Amino acid sequence: MKAVLRRHTLSHLDWLESEAIHILREVAGQCANPVLLFSGGKDSICLLRLAEKAFRPGRFPFPLMHIDTGHNYPEVIAARDRHAAAIGERLIVRSVEDSLARGTVVENSAGESRNKHQSVTLLEAIAEFEFDACIGGARRDEEKARAKERIFSVRDEFGQWDPKSQRPELWDLYNARTSKGENVRVFPISNWTELDVWQYIEREQLDLPSIYFAHVRPVVRRRSLQGTAIVPVTALTPAREGETIERISVRFRTVGDITCTAPVESIADSLAAIIAETALSCVTERGATRLDDQASEAAMEQRKKAGYF
Repeated sequence: MKAVLRRHTLSHLDWLESEAIHILREVAGQCANPVLLFSGGKDSICLLRLAEKAFRPGRFPFPLMHIDTGHNYPEVIAARDRHAAAIGERLIVRSVEDSLARGTVVENSAGESRNKHQSVTLLEAIAEFEFDACIGGARRDEEKARAKERIFSVRDEFGQWDPKSQRPELWDLYNARTSKGENVRVFPISNWTELDVWQYIEREQLDLPSIYFAHVRPVVRRRSLQGTAIVPVTALTPAREGETIERISVRFRTVGDITCTAPVESIADSLAAIIAETALSCVTERGATRLDDQASEAAMEQRKKAGYF
């Protein structure tokens, strides 16, 4: 009786997952003191699941860390704490508020976006814990400056990135070697798209902050470099004189500092609906909803050179 050999065909998500797990294990094998940056957003929640698949049933070979601007959506902070508690891993939180108190960060105006100020707090945390690798959920399809980076992206002793001086990455061979004071930023889902992330979330049934799904909230429509942006009305982003407050159905494609993260008009209240909507979108998530990124692609690259993740 002949044995029948069945070939299992891997899906594109299987291949992406396998690559990301390989990258995470390379970090663990090559780096002495890595950390996984975890905000509670959708990309970092995917990273958390990938880390579980890479290292469970053992403990993670790195802690989790969040650089908190103090201007985050409460739903996202709640998700951050919920996930960290559920997996029982150490969560380090360092705040831009503390950098302001130390005088290492200075705000130009009250209520301004603290997104750019995260770089200072991150570099301070790297120095404090002597991390030699920071794992993050950045993807190449988010915006052009991020598309320039390697999967293993070296920062010098000042936390700076030089896009013209990057190490080659051939045949999935990664070089995480650093000198004292340097660190490497690692992007395991660099080859993923926004659509891949949503499909993976659906497949793995991952728990997300509710603001990623369509819900009704007060907003105003405000002119931006990309046209008209929908700006949520909050204590940090109040309506301006002459603006009309509307209550419409929106969802967030990406989340960050409240002062610079805009939702999109949507009725997609399920993973299937979000996937269908994402597949038809012609605008990147950051291009559509991150008001600070719209100012200038060159400005984003300058921020990355100075240490921004």
